[in-house]
Amino acid sequence: MLNITKKLVEKYQALGENPDTYLEGLLHAKPITYWDYVEVETLLSLQRPRTHFKDESIFIMYHQVTELYLKMMLHELQQVVEEKAPTTRFLIDKVDRLIHYTSMLISSFDIMKVGMDYEDYNTFRKTLTPASGFQSAQFRFIELHCTSLANLISHRFKKERSSNPDLRECFEHIYWKDAGTDPKTGKKTLTLQLFEEKYLSSLTETAKTVMGHTLEDKLDQLPYVPDALRNRLRTFDKLYNIDWPMVHLSTAEHYLDKQGENKQATGGSDWKKYLHPKYQQRKFFPSLWTETEKQNWGINHKNEQYGSIEQTTIDTPTGR
Repeated sequence: MLNITKKLVEKYQALGENPDTYLEGLLHAKPITYWDYVEVETLLSLQRPRTHFKDESIFIMYHQVTELYLKMMLHELQQVVEEKAPTTRFLIDKVDRLIHYTSMLISSFDIMKVGMDYEDYNTFRKTLTPASGFQSAQFRFIELHCTSLANLISHRFKKERSSNPDLRECFEHIYWKDAGTDPKTGKKTLTLQLFEEKYLSSLTETAKTVMGHTLEDKLDQLPYVPDALRNRLRTFDKLYNIDWPMVHLSTAEHYLDKQGENKQATGGSDWKKYLHPKYQQRKFFPSLWTETEKQNWGINHKNEQYGSIEQTTIDTPTGR
């Protein structure tokens, strides 16, 4: 105990502070509780339905859980971007976490089917117009941290883009604008207009900051990419850019096209083509996929085989 007290005194002295003041303060401090530390009461008060349908609360809570998962993923990716000389072990640890978080998002998405009454959802969702999950900014920030902007250009413009597109060109034709733009007139929906008013500036600044430092870029800093890391990156790429959109598509079909009604999404997007990965062909690490795999991206995805997260061998003589 004397040793701990000594270390505390040294700590505050090193900060130029009076240790007695801090130690005396501990005498009066209340013990921390779980509910205060986690802010449970605040967290549980954040659901504010806009209708009287009971299942709308489920809809809100699930999306709040999703945003927390996305925040955890972004937390890991920010560390990757900031790491100047990442080792293979460091990247494997981070990608393992990204895989686990994405897998949890995918497996939990059934709540969107079993947690809401079909008729109730198709009624209260109209009240949410023009809000759309497309407006999740964290989803976009994750993409910017994972891969180069050129990989996020819409499939409609990939053949027309310049050989080395700059930031302006990339954002002008970035794929998620397809969800909020009329392809015939080029007119933006209110969903997209509101999203860009809120986040376009910060997204652009983030893209500038992470340029050359994304997860994809970090691979170039390694002498080579060992199989243990390569397999994990492929797994994460598949989970995030195939399985995650496909589970969204399946749920959208359940509510919007169950009997061939082809209902409109609240954001007004052509949701079938926007969600299915075979159209956008979005990949974070295109160099890790064969031409055949790229051509079959999102097709029969349940039958495809990818490297397992269980492989832990780091086969590199440099220790990176």
